Formats: sequence, structure tokens, C-alpha cells
Amino acid sequence: MPTSRNITKKIANYDDPGSMGSKFRAKRIEGFLSLVEDIHREKGKVRILDVGGTRYYWNIVPLKYLEDMNVEITLVNLPGSNQPADEKHFIYREGDACNLSDIADNSYDIAHSNSVIEHVGDWSKMKMYAEEIARVSNIYYVQTPNYWFPVEPHCMTPLFHWLPKPMRIWLVMTFNLGHWQKRETVDGAMEAIESARLLNKKMFRELFKDANHTTERFFLLPKSLIAIRKRK
Repeated sequence: MPTSRNITKKIANYDDPGSMGSKFRAKRIEGFLSLVEDIHREKGKVRILDVGGTRYYWNIVPLKYLEDMNVEITLVNLPGSNQPADEKHFIYREGDACNLSDIADNSYDIAHSNSVIEHVGDWSKMKMYAEEIARVSNIYYVQTPNYWFPVEPHCMTPLFHWLPKPMRIWLVMTFNLGHWQKRETVDGAMEAIESARLLNKKMFRELFKDANHTTERFFLLPKSLIAIRKRK
């Protein structure tokens, strides 16, 4: 579907600093970096656990900033995700984001999650994920796309996530949609559709009850939800 592909290029090309996605990330990261700077002033170093994150995402932060703030970022992803070797400022670990039992309570200064919770599974898995985020650090920063934004952020198709599931299956089996390649079977289409379960504001607040909540908007439309819990 050409329209979906064009939307993807304009919104989600994070190599282009002028894309909408890059601009939103740059704006969004400002609030997170204020947390980093507060901790650095207090401790002289900052340990971050990024649950389900990627090294590519952190390109938005200059390496000099990480150096100046003495930041160490541990990225945890599922087993078999082919994690690279550790490097300066970045440590790579395998683990289940819904069960981080090998990490002690409050082991990190900040727990960070960007567009991950919608991928962990059903509501029970989301609750487990939220509990782990809140447990491993006193401070957390969590972002997720808003269900009520009219463009589904993974297949980049307007109104897609509001359609009946049979229609969504047909679309996924008929077109390449955003980041999703066309699927040949109903099973493949269902896997794609259920790989992302978007949350609305009430659901997100229920998962992160002790956080301050804000809504990121695009032309007044609620694009993303953000939960920040500062030090208890």
C-alpha cells in the first residue's frame, strides 16, 4: 500500500533529523535527560536500565553527553536477539522484560522504556512488565503509543487498529503496511496484528499508578502516553 509506505518514510525515518519521528524523539528525550542530570548532580554517575530498547534508539543522545554525565546504559532484550558485545556506555543482556528476577530491587538509577509495553503480550503480561519496571529502579520513564491516535504506528496505516479484526487480517495479507511485510497466511497475519496491543490513557494510568502522566500531541491529537515516576 503506497500510502502506508510514504507515511512510514515521513514519520519513522529516524536517520532523517527532519522527520516527524525524529523531532518527537528529540523533544521527548528532553524530559528524560533532566532526570539524568538530576542524578548526575547527586551521584556523579548514572546507571540506566533500558528494557526492550536498542542501541540505535540512543543515537539521539550525543556520545559526549553520555561521557559528560558518566552514563552506563544496560539494554535488556529477549534471549536469541543476537545482542552485540558490550561497548563503552552500553551493556547488552538477555532477559524476559516481564520477569527480571535476576535484577535486584532498585539496582538502577532510572528504568527506561520506549514503545515496548505494547509488544509484551496480553494485559497480564503488561502488568508484569509494569511491575518489573517499577521494581528495578526508584525512577522510571515509560512511553507508549496512544490507541486514540488515528495512525497505527507499526503498520503506519490510518484507522487500522480501529477496524474489525477480519478486515485487518485481509489488509495484512493483501498489502505491505508500514514496517510490516505482506503475510501469506492467516496465522502470519494474526501474529503481526497481535504483536502490538495499543493502550489508551486509562489503561496506561492503571499500569503506572504512581507516576506523573503526560500526553504527547500532534496537531492536538493524542499521539503518545508518557509516565514518569520520580524518586519516591
